[in-house]
Amino acid sequence: MEENNKMNISRRGFLKATALAGAALAVPTGLDKVFASETKQPETSRTDNESARIREHRVLGTGKAAFEVSALGFGVMGMTYNRSQHPDKKQCIRLLHEAVNRGITLFDTAIIYGPLTNEELAGEALSEFKGRINVTTKFGHEVINGKATGRQNSRPETIRRYCEESLRRLRLDSLPMFYQHRADPDTPVEEVASTIADLMKEGKVQRWGMCEVSAESIRKAHAVCPLTAIQSEYHLMHRLVEENGVLDTCRELGIGFVPYSPLNRGFLGGCINEYTVFDPNNDNRQTLPRFQPEAMRMNTRIVNVLQAFGRTRGMTSAQVALGWLLQKAPWIVPIPGTTKLSHLEENLYTLSFALSPEEWKELEDAVAAIPVIGDRYNAEQQRQVGR
Repeated sequence: MEENNKMNISRRGFLKATALAGAALAVPTGLDKVFASETKQPETSRTDNESARIREHRVLGTGKAAFEVSALGFGVMGMTYNRSQHPDKKQCIRLLHEAVNRGITLFDTAIIYGPLTNEELAGEALSEFKGRINVTTKFGHEVINGKATGRQNSRPETIRRYCEESLRRLRLDSLPMFYQHRADPDTPVEEVASTIADLMKEGKVQRWGMCEVSAESIRKAHAVCPLTAIQSEYHLMHRLVEENGVLDTCRELGIGFVPYSPLNRGFLGGCINEYTVFDPNNDNRQTLPRFQPEAMRMNTRIVNVLQAFGRTRGMTSAQVALGWLLQKAPWIVPIPGTTKLSHLEENLYTLSFALSPEEWKELEDAVAAIPVIGDRYNAEQQRQVGR
């Protein structure tokens, strides 16, 4: 009975216990398979809304492209797409409203998520907060009759059509920021930038960004129409943007950076392991080399490092991962997603911790000593990034 009680303690409860008592909690490891998104959410005890509210704001971009947002955003994707089972629409809307009430002002979605259903959810849930929050979305992946074709299409006429359709689904008069989701090899980036510039003049788009592109493409696009942000995968298990010039280019040109999957698709939160079973109908992690059982078993050593680092500081591994990103630069705004109130609170509490540069260096060195097993994408998906 005592062992079962330990297993039912939520990560939220763990945070409180360690912060107040400095105790370390060892969660027993079972051998039964656990389904992704089946983590039980315990009954909610009294919540201190003020302490779990985000107050810090950051600015993405500079000059006319500047965009002031909360220091943490919210990735909506997993509420309908690629993250196994999820709560019903009412519960998702309730959580999105809670995120707004807790001070989050940046919400991220895309046409391809669903496709279309994620934008529809964001529009229904968030359109009532116009002027208070911003919903950003993305174009580029081709969608015909509600289905993804697997191709990229950023021709000017397609961008215009996608813009109009996104405005309708999101119930907006103007898109706060419109990202190119993936580069179109058949459409020069300068032509994409020029089309966005025209949409800005018409008032249909306010700012724009690009995802998973090279430093060279960033420079070419920015010269035609100033970019507000670049969105790419970035976390302790994937630091390519530090090596390929993307972060340096953003710093030089005054462009913001938005890390997606800041917890490595949930892995760095410590709730996923080699026994996790992903929904075969709605989870792309099952196709990723890094999420195969043997790779997850080996990569758990990295999660263990984050847990050990956080244990003496009252932090969960998720908070350690997010905190590491936040301290990298004041123009970096991670967008973790969740379907659970307890995880939303956990993410927001990250901003209450203050660690020294020496401590973060200690963490980096410890993680760098462990090789990451498995590529982040399969060959087909990898061909679509870094252009």
